[in-house]
Amino acid sequence: MPRAGTRSASSDGRAWVVPESLRATLAEKYGPVYSGEEADRRLLALHLFATCGDRVTRRAIELGHLPLIAIVDYKTRREEPVRRDSYRPLAERQRLRVRNPPGTLTESLRTAVKDLIASGGGLIEVEGEEDLGSLALVESLPAGATVIYGIPGEGASFVQVDAIAKEHVRHLIRQMEPRRIGRGD
Repeated sequence: MPRAGTRSASSDGRAWVVPESLRATLAEKYGPVYSGEEADRRLLALHLFATCGDRVTRRAIELGHLPLIAIVDYKTRREEPVRRDSYRPLAERQRLRVRNPPGTLTESLRTAVKDLIASGGGLIEVEGEEDLGSLALVESLPAGATVIYGIPGEGASFVQVDAIAKEHVRHLIRQMEPRRIGRGD
């Protein structure tokens, strides 16, 4: 059961599953990739941005420059432990929990992004995998925002949200396989 101040989105509903034919396309980088001091400098220069991934979110918090929204799943590919209290400054705004199976973009994750944009931001905790959350961020954030997501072993990709990026995301989602999912899926 969620703690006070934490909402949990229903896991019943629609989802879009990545078909094998789309995996290579989704693995491509859609914004410039930066690491180290250059990534920090660029992140600090942003006004409106969101993060998708545990390491990029933790780094933004360490730099004292909070994203409007962060999506995390408390896992990293390098198996580094991620402490839940690392994200406290964002969770204090608002925290939503959603289920999003690997290789899937659920309606509950897309809705959680929209809800947080409308209500001032916060943290989305994903049970499952957060990777496709970057699509929901680009889809819903206003033009001029930036979405930052981690690329293991390389750094962070910075995607400028504009009409072209939004249409690209919509095109990708249309290529996914729509499904109905229930609580046990």
